[in-house]
Amino acid sequence: MRMPDTDSLRGKRYLRLHQRGRNSSANAEARVLRDIESELDHFAPTQADFPPTREEALRRMAAIDTRAYRRYRDYARGPVSRLSPYITHGLLSVPEVFSSVVARGESGPADRFVQELAWREFFRHVWRHLGDGIVEDIRDALPGVLYTSEMPADVLSAATGVPVIDASVRELYATGYLHNHQRMWLASYLVHMRKIHWRAGADWMYGYLLDGDLPSNHLSWQWIASTFSRRPYLFNADNVQRFAAHLSSRGTGIDRGYEELGQIAASNVQLEPEAGGLGQAVSEPGLLALPPALAPAAEPPLIAGNERVAWVHPWSLGARPDADRVIGVIHRPFHAQFPWSEHRWAFVIGAMRKVCDEIWIGDLQRLAQIQGGQVAEVQATLNPGYREAIATLPGARRPEPRLTPDPDDLKPSFSRFWEHVLATRSINFSPVG
Repeated sequence: MRMPDTDSLRGKRYLRLHQRGRNSSANAEARVLRDIESELDHFAPTQADFPPTREEALRRMAAIDTRAYRRYRDYARGPVSRLSPYITHGLLSVPEVFSSVVARGESGPADRFVQELAWREFFRHVWRHLGDGIVEDIRDALPGVLYTSEMPADVLSAATGVPVIDASVRELYATGYLHNHQRMWLASYLVHMRKIHWRAGADWMYGYLLDGDLPSNHLSWQWIASTFSRRPYLFNADNVQRFAAHLSSRGTGIDRGYEELGQIAASNVQLEPEAGGLGQAVSEPGLLALPPALAPAAEPPLIAGNERVAWVHPWSLGARPDADRVIGVIHRPFHAQFPWSEHRWAFVIGAMRKVCDEIWIGDLQRLAQIQGGQVAEVQATLNPGYREAIATLPGARRPEPRLTPDPDDLKPSFSRFWEHVLATRSINFSPVG
């Protein structure tokens, strides 16, 4: 279609009508967003803290509103479940949550909440096939782009001047939790706009998140960076305005079209902090290799010859095992490599103390050599160091609860994985049974 000559009367009328149409469309979209924000106001405020108890996990599981989740889960103020810290650390299992949701008769293979559980299963499937390879580039990064492993000081102090980024960093420090969209935006900003290697950002975020999970976190960062996907994930101020209007970032470096953002991502151009951002700086809390006020043990615990001993590690903090003595174990080398925030340590140690008689910190492989035959129960895990030590124990391992069995071959995408699960009928969506 050829546009009329804009100098003619007909052309000028065309432009007025065209602009009126654009304004009308923009006004209609703004009204829709205002209506959504008004509807979000009707939901009870989401509890910001995370009491480290199974009772709280069960309460939150029972309160899941799958219909509201289906409609509003993409909005930063939406009614998400905030169950992930409890699932990560084993106070709840994915099969438990799935069964609870399906029992209500409201879910099926396409349900958004069920698919979130399935994404977690998919990431674990990839972890089982690639092992520690998930913390290395799975695909080549964007060609020619140079990344650094040093986190920017303005990001660490929430002083970039980009409201959505700074608010997300402050929320991460204060609560140990972020909505999924905020995680994606923060990761995309760091990797593509500031040229930070995804691994540096993933390790940093993992340590502060109460639900920090190596496969879910690190593979998501790789998906953002396009080392686990076909193209980089980008966002802009329009995207923020749509899903987090209260964090509007108009007029900042991300207020660009996707074509321009794509050019920045594929180049060595770096966005600078916004003018005036440094006035809002906060102090980074820091990450710790050991839980505060707890020191490594000089000697292994003394175990009587007839005692049935169970180990509980940070990813198996559910019900107390059936054993005479339950020892919480912290493998020091793992946490030297992947340190946690004081907030996260408090959650883990608080939950561990509720089910354990004592807590032991040290090299778990050394403890396994001494106590191997006396450990009656421990849950398997793929977390490095823990994995190897537990694997040496004779016949004491129980598998991590899984919703879906692993396909024998690696499925390179979620859609391929989910198609396989549904085709093999390995999970039951019936409300009964």
